[in-house]
Amino acid sequence: MRLGCVAKRLIWEISVYEDLSWLLKFGSTAKLLDEADAKVSVFDHGLLYGDGVFEGIRVYDGKVFELEAHLRRLYESTKVIRLEISLDKSKLVAAIKKTVEANSIVDGYIRLVVTRGAGTLGLNPFICKDSTLIIIADKIQPYPKEVYETGMKVISATTIRNHPLAIGPQLKSLNYLNNIMAKIEALDSGVPEAIMYNHEGYVAEATVDNIFIVWDGVIFTPPVETGSLEGITRNLIINLSKQENLEVIEKNLTRFDLYVCDEFFLTGTAAEVIGIIEIDGRTVGDGKPGPITKRLKEKFFEYVRSPSK
Repeated sequence: MRLGCVAKRLIWEISVYEDLSWLLKFGSTAKLLDEADAKVSVFDHGLLYGDGVFEGIRVYDGKVFELEAHLRRLYESTKVIRLEISLDKSKLVAAIKKTVEANSIVDGYIRLVVTRGAGTLGLNPFICKDSTLIIIADKIQPYPKEVYETGMKVISATTIRNHPLAIGPQLKSLNYLNNIMAKIEALDSGVPEAIMYNHEGYVAEATVDNIFIVWDGVIFTPPVETGSLEGITRNLIINLSKQENLEVIEKNLTRFDLYVCDEFFLTGTAAEVIGIIEIDGRTVGDGKPGPITKRLKEKFFEYVRSPSK
C-alpha cells in the first residue's frame, strides 16, 4: 500500500523515507509533501474509474470527532468493493492524528481516501497490486457562510439517486458522478443544494447531506433504505432529538411532504446542521430556520465541543 497524508497544504506520502517509521511498519514509509508536489499515478484506478472509497471527518477543538464510527464505515465500504487496506487500524489512527497535528488544525476537516491503486488501462481491479491511502487535513465550508444563519434554498433534482442494486447508498464510493449531476442542477438554478429522489419517487437525500423535516412537532427522516447514506451526523441528531424528548420517525417521504412541512433541515459531517427555507420556490414554514432546527443545531455544537468528545 502507498499512503499519502495531505495535511492542509502538505501531503504525507508513503514512498521511500526512513525517518517516519511511526506512520507505517510494513515496508512503506512516508514524507510530508507540499500540495503542488503531491502525486498519484495516472494509472491509479481511483483516478481512472472512481475505484475507491473515502470518509469525511470533522476536527473540533483539535480532536478528531467520531473517528471510530468513520473508520468502521470506511472498512465496511472497502469490504463491499473487495479493497484491502494493508494497514493496521491503530496505525491508521496514529497517521490521521499526526496529520492533524502537523498542520495545527483546531477546527477543520479530514478527507481519508483509499483507492484501488495503480494498475492498467483495463477495468480488472485485481491487477492493481497496492492500494493508495491519502489523508487530507484542511478547512471546509460546503455552503456560503451566511446561509447557516438565514437558511438555504434548494431545488428538487431530476437526477435520481443510484438504484440500490447498482451502488448501495451505504457505500461511500469515490464515484460521485450521480451526486455531481444533481449538484450541477442546483448550481444552474442559482441555489447551493439539490434534493435527490429514488427510483420510486421517494425522498433519498441531498447531494451530500441527510434530510430531516418537522411537521406538527414531530421529526421525520427518510430510512436509509430509500437511498441515503447512514450519516454519522444523522444518527447523532436522531439521538440528540430523543434526549430532548422529540419524537423521530423514519418513514418514506415524498416531495409533497417537503413542500408542506413546518421545518426542513440538512445534516452532514461537512455541512453540520443547516436549515432549509425554500424548496422549488415554495417557502418552508415562515421562511426562516425553525425553532426545532435551531434547538438541535445548538445541542449539536454543545455535544461536539464537549470536553469528553
